[in-house]
Amino acid sequence: MQRLQRDGYTVDVPPNPLQGLPYDSAYLADFLHTIKGPIILVGHSYGGAVITNAATGDKQVKALVYVDAFIPAKGQTIGELVTAKPGSCVAVPPATVFNLAPYPGAPAGVFDAYIKQSVFPSCIANGLPRSEQQLLAATQEPLSTIALNQKSGVPAWKTIPSWAVIGTADHAIPPAELIVMAKAAGARITMVPHAPHVSMISNPGVVTDVILEAARATR
Repeated sequence: MQRLQRDGYTVDVPPNPLQGLPYDSAYLADFLHTIKGPIILVGHSYGGAVITNAATGDKQVKALVYVDAFIPAKGQTIGELVTAKPGSCVAVPPATVFNLAPYPGAPAGVFDAYIKQSVFPSCIANGLPRSEQQLLAATQEPLSTIALNQKSGVPAWKTIPSWAVIGTADHAIPPAELIVMAKAAGARITMVPHAPHVSMISNPGVVTDVILEAARATR
């Protein structure tokens, strides 16, 4: 954010409610409608599925940038995508990797999923300093388990140019699957050697450059 702001760009970071794909996408779409002018929309991890749905039909969104993110096609779920290739640290028995917490109004059998703090460093933030791993683990936002099996709608990348940043050491979404999704969306791919699932933290300069490239290419 600081790098983009220093370059003179207006940066908005609306919250992702993490309550399920239909709700989160509608929430973001409503926020986008409050912005005047062209938008470069960036999504990380599950946020990639959200921007894929939120931007559909929005003519102000000029580019989509996926950072270590899900890029679903119509009808796909993130549960399917995260297990499509072997190697995901979250594609294991849930009790071994998640703390599941109830939340008000949740449907029966639905919980907020927190990655266990003992698992988080190697799963999400491998390669970062230990102190940073611990901070990220403690401040993580939970995703409702209802999101795992909700089908994605008509993808915005069908009509909006897209870019993808892929960390080669992503343990959460296997890089092989990230590449498959990016190619299916026709995204311009930037590989980040040795980067974990949070390449915007490990390699902020690379991610900033890709966002700037998307902005310049779609003026």
